[in-house]
Amino acid sequence: MDKSAALSAFAALSQTSRLDAFRLLVQAGERGLLAGEISDALEARQNTMSTNLAVLLNAGLLRNEREGRAIRYFADMNGLQGLLGFLLQDCCGGQPDLCRPLIEEITCQTDNCGDPS
Repeated sequence: MDKSAALSAFAALSQTSRLDAFRLLVQAGERGLLAGEISDALEARQNTMSTNLAVLLNAGLLRNEREGRAIRYFADMNGLQGLLGFLLQDCCGGQPDLCRPLIEEITCQTDNCGDPS
């Protein structure tokens, strides 16, 4: 991921509803969620959520699939991996042991994995 794509992803995540929607879709995993389910879960108007989902989609953080008249959204793990890779590409000045706690947290190898706090 280049700097421009990273800035686009950060801009997409810098709004509360979009960040909440992205985290909800990360939680949903491979099953994803229909646009209406996302709106309902976040108590957001469907047209507003549709706009927010489009921003996340254009930033490379989501992917979608049409199901008849509905659209199912998924967190794009490749996009997330690219963003994290961009952030960590020069991590710890070549001393991987310094990065180990962060990497373990990201890969759920710690006791508090999945803790929303």
